[in-house]
This record gives sequence, structure tokens and C-alpha cells, in this order.
Amino acid sequence: MKTIEQWFAEYAVSHQNPTNKKIHFLAVPLIYLTVFGLLWQIPMPFSGFAAQQINWPLLLCLPVLGFYFSLSFVIGIGMTIYSAFVVLFLRWFESAVSMDVWLASLLLFILMWVLQFVGHHIEGKKPSFFKDLQFLLIGPAWILGFILRRFGIRY
Repeated sequence: MKTIEQWFAEYAVSHQNPTNKKIHFLAVPLIYLTVFGLLWQIPMPFSGFAAQQINWPLLLCLPVLGFYFSLSFVIGIGMTIYSAFVVLFLRWFESAVSMDVWLASLLLFILMWVLQFVGHHIEGKKPSFFKDLQFLLIGPAWILGFILRRFGIRY
């Protein structure tokens, strides 16, 4: 298995252009959020209190968080905190905004992916996930790693 540093170094190869980096710093966290949002309202196969508290994104993020923890405890904690923020935001959005979570997520998902491809066009390199789908999970961790380094936190 690759180390977090190896993943980040390989990901960074196609993310050197400052404009592409700025686009990714906006788009990647929002895409992560929208994936939760796209799954948010899919009914659970059981009913009752548990079905109100547990949903598909919460279940599916467990192996994703496991992947992050396998790379780095600090990255795992950071992505757990971000995932919790996403859940809180979506719960707020669901109750405060009249638009369905899935529809808002779909529109934002499409917009952010268009921006990402514009960024890679500017960069002149294909997105890393064309080489390995695991890079779809590395993107959010790479941004978190950048933020942690800015604060002098080792991962």
C-alpha cells in the first residue's frame, strides 16, 4: 500500500498550476459534500428511529474514513471532522431551505466537476483519477494535508 506522502506526491504532479489548485481548493470539498447530498434522501430499507438517524452517506463514509485512517491517523481525524461538518450542514439545509438536498447537490456536483475539468485543461494534464479511481478519495485528503502543513501539523 502507498504511503500518504506517495499518494500526495503523485496527486500533486497534475496539480501544479496555481489556477488549477485554486479551483481544486473550492471544488474538491464541495464535491465531497455533494456526494453525501446525492445519497442523502435515498430511503433506508428499515423504518423507525434508526432510519431517521442513519442514512446512506453515513454508512458509506465508514469505509472511506477507514481508508483515510489507514493512510494517516491525523488525516483520518480531519476527514472525520469534515464529514461531520457535512452531515450537520446537510441536516441544516434540509430543514432551512425549500430545495431538495439531492437537487441542490446534483446542480453543485455538475458545476464543480465542470470547474475541475476547466482547471485540468488549464493545467494541461488529465485528472489523476483517470489513472486510479482511489485519487477521488485522495483529493480531499490532499487539500486537508495542505491546510495541516500551513498550521505546522504533521500528518
